Amino acid sequence: MLVDYVEFYKFQAVATLTRAIVDPDAVSKTDIVKVAVNVPLSREFDYLPAAGAPLPQPGSRVLVPFGHRRQTGVVTALAGESELPGNKVRRCVATLDREPVLSGDDLWLIRFTSNYYHHPVGEVVAAALPALLRQGKALHPVLVHVVATDAGEKTDLDALARRAPRQAELLELLLDAGGNGVDVETLTEQLPTWRRAAKPLREKGLIGQHEARIYASQEDEPTAGQPGPTLNADQSRAVDAVRAHQGFGAFVLDGVTGSGKTEVYLRLMEQVIGAGKQVLVLVPEIGLTPQLVSRLKRRLGLAPAVLHSGLTDLERLGAWRRARSGMAPFVVGTRSAVFTPLPNVGLIIVDEEHDHSLKQQEGLRYSARDLAIVRAKHIGIPVVLGSATPTLEMLHHCRTGSYVHLELPHRAGGAKPPALRLVDLNRTVARDGVSEPLAAAIAEHLGAGGQVLMFLNRRGFAPTLICASCGHIAECPRCDSRMTVHAHDRQLRCHHCGVYRPLDDTCSECGAQVRPLGEGTQRLEEALQERFPTRRVIRIDSDSTQKKGAMTEALSLAERGDAEILVGTQMLSKGHHFPNLTLVGIINADQGLFGADFRSSERLAQSIIQVAGRAGREDRPGEVLVQTAFPDNDFWARLIDGGYRQVSEDALAEREATRWPPFTRLALLRSAAHRQRDAHAFLEAVRQRILDMQVDGLRVLGPVDAPMARKAGRYRAQLLLQSADRQALHAVLARLRPALEEDPAARKVRWSLDVDPIELF
Repeated sequence: MLVDYVEFYKFQAVATLTRAIVDPDAVSKTDIVKVAVNVPLSREFDYLPAAGAPLPQPGSRVLVPFGHRRQTGVVTALAGESELPGNKVRRCVATLDREPVLSGDDLWLIRFTSNYYHHPVGEVVAAALPALLRQGKALHPVLVHVVATDAGEKTDLDALARRAPRQAELLELLLDAGGNGVDVETLTEQLPTWRRAAKPLREKGLIGQHEARIYASQEDEPTAGQPGPTLNADQSRAVDAVRAHQGFGAFVLDGVTGSGKTEVYLRLMEQVIGAGKQVLVLVPEIGLTPQLVSRLKRRLGLAPAVLHSGLTDLERLGAWRRARSGMAPFVVGTRSAVFTPLPNVGLIIVDEEHDHSLKQQEGLRYSARDLAIVRAKHIGIPVVLGSATPTLEMLHHCRTGSYVHLELPHRAGGAKPPALRLVDLNRTVARDGVSEPLAAAIAEHLGAGGQVLMFLNRRGFAPTLICASCGHIAECPRCDSRMTVHAHDRQLRCHHCGVYRPLDDTCSECGAQVRPLGEGTQRLEEALQERFPTRRVIRIDSDSTQKKGAMTEALSLAERGDAEILVGTQMLSKGHHFPNLTLVGIINADQGLFGADFRSSERLAQSIIQVAGRAGREDRPGEVLVQTAFPDNDFWARLIDGGYRQVSEDALAEREATRWPPFTRLALLRSAAHRQRDAHAFLEAVRQRILDMQVDGLRVLGPVDAPMARKAGRYRAQLLLQSADRQALHAVLARLRPALEEDPAARKVRWSLDVDPIELF
């Protein structure tokens, strides 16, 4: 975790700079503006203030000349002098904000993120700001009203209509509107060509315009919240533990599925919001947002600011603005919402903390969960990390006493955990992915009025198209990957680079017949509809929910029980509550049994426990059937007999013995190039550079090919750094990143640095 690194970070020179940000005496003596610009360089750039403009304060946006173009940047600090000669320091073009859009605490988090993940600060700033603010648009949109002047009111409209009917029509509309006039958007709707008529009217002094800024406002009037259920003893202990704690504290809310973790969140939120403070709630995916937001609004009677990638740029800015102003009592958002400015935050909640979606995998590779903990520590507030399957990192911190372990071992309301049993695929044949024991269980549960969920974490119709004669397999021309069959669109698609082509009818090698091999969610959906023709089957995956609102509509059908058979991927395993669901079938559980990654068993257990937890959450008992070709594997005995606790304890012991995280720290350097030798040569040079630093206890593993050596036409390689000393590892990375940015050899490849990677193989 990052919390111990915070203390180390505070002693760095950059922390001194951060403190200067909020020191008014230091600010008054400065005239050099330090600006973070969205470019891949690990430094800020020096500028003079715009001519005739006041000194922009840290956190304000400025328009600056950068190379041959202009860029929007953010002032991170002020300095008394620059290292550049005076004639080399250029002036800002303009200051874009009357007051800073980012506070001192916001800048602290940005600075910390840049330093911990060794990523250019300008790109971190860009990740923290809504798109419209990155583009230099106003924080508060300006609404332009066109009005009739005094001269316009005295104009003879009849005479004007004879000479210029369009001008008369526009002027009459403005006169009818009164002193406030009409805003330009309304004018465009009512008179699409009004601008042509406006120009001569403006030149004659008959019309004018005024501007009004739109400020944040409460979207909905608060309503009376609904009372919640009585807490059980475990829930009460969890709520009391957090409430009694003063200042920062990290609380791991370890509750079995259906144990009422959300109710614990709600009780804590009620108290914090009642005290006039704000709450930040992070969820891993957009799919969890509508259901959670709806429940929070019903209970709290308040409208949150919602932030996720499914919003338009204007919607996102509006929600961000409400949060920043303090008008939003709580914020619900996905990964990037961790950077949202909150002037009075009193509590941070991370739901499903184990979920990999909380770690950004491209560009700035940050963990929203880890930054949430760091942000809470910096401000001095509690952070609650909820999961039915906590990561080993969180459990390790609980063992050492760094975090507080709050357990909810029982389902709320007396509901029983689902019974889990294996279906041996060696003894029964699966047709289109469904074995006869599973088909019989589906029929039984549907006959009893229950709902069924079939889980298969593989979208498309089939993962492979194979020739029945020569065995040729359709492969992606740009990746070391097979093309996935999408029968509905009659396409072959690569799920890694996005390339697609028409579905083959015959083999390109021998001309014989080809056939799909294996199952995807589309094939499973069709097979189930064929087996149960009178039942409604819906598929919920990233293909079926691309349109806006499709996910919300599908989940609504599932929650109401209108869809009797659900077919879905990982999207359906996370936090959803389906009252009528009594059976879960896991179609291909063997994918994670033999993974090369040291996290394989942890992730497989998390996936199965999470999706199994959708069953039997109300008064009807639930059942989970797991199809496997390896029923004698030790993993199944540990999971069925001891649950996730046993799997996690065994995995922690194994990690400690083999010195993998959380007992050591990792950083991964990746490279990609059109030629394989270039990707390896770059990392070999990096390896030698690191070895020359002679750092004790640092292991350098590789370079080796990435598991998928070729992706999107580029060859990929990786270099792993491992150390038990986090500070020593970061000291190496702090020297390495700037050196690589200046290295001409680095320009031949695409390279990236991933601190605390969650994907190695």
